[in-house]
Amino acid sequence: MKKTEPGVHRMGGPQAEVTLTEYVSYTCPHCAHFEADSGDALRLVYVGSGRMALEVRHLVRDPVDLTAAMLTNCGPVGRFDRNHVMFMRSQKEWLGKIQSASQAQKNRYATGPYSTRRQAIARDAGFYEMMLKRGYSRTDIDKCLADETLARKLSEMTMSYTKDRGVTGTPSFEINGVLLAGTHDWDSLKPQLDVRF
Repeated sequence: MKKTEPGVHRMGGPQAEVTLTEYVSYTCPHCAHFEADSGDALRLVYVGSGRMALEVRHLVRDPVDLTAAMLTNCGPVGRFDRNHVMFMRSQKEWLGKIQSASQAQKNRYATGPYSTRRQAIARDAGFYEMMLKRGYSRTDIDKCLADETLARKLSEMTMSYTKDRGVTGTPSFEINGVLLAGTHDWDSLKPQLDVRF
């Protein structure tokens, strides 16, 4: 996995004939389903063949999504993919905590410095515990949550994907730069990949 620009991660070699771009949001249940249905096959079979590269781009929907995206990008580039998988495959658990948050908790997500808001979300969702299990320290986590340059970049890129590329929902996919209409799950994506192999 390598980072081609802030918040954009590519798995697979430059010689790959097919590049699949996935636009993903961590608070999107369909994205979590897609990861569960396809993640292993995409990494082991398609990217593993050497003929396909997988590119992941964030389409940030809300402050919780942004907090998760910033933490998946935390630390060395090589850690992104396992961070991504962890957030996606545990989404039901941590998103449930956010959805059942009290009004007082929700108020903390909307007031004060942005880094403090993201820390509150991360505490309430259990993100600190998740990242600690991945070998990060609390200092590492707080530093990543305070990265306003990355937060701004992810938000700007989201607007660009919507305005310039026509991406309106998640998950959405491109093959070799062409946005796939009506393709938002593994059942509809897989045949379009298989005809290229």
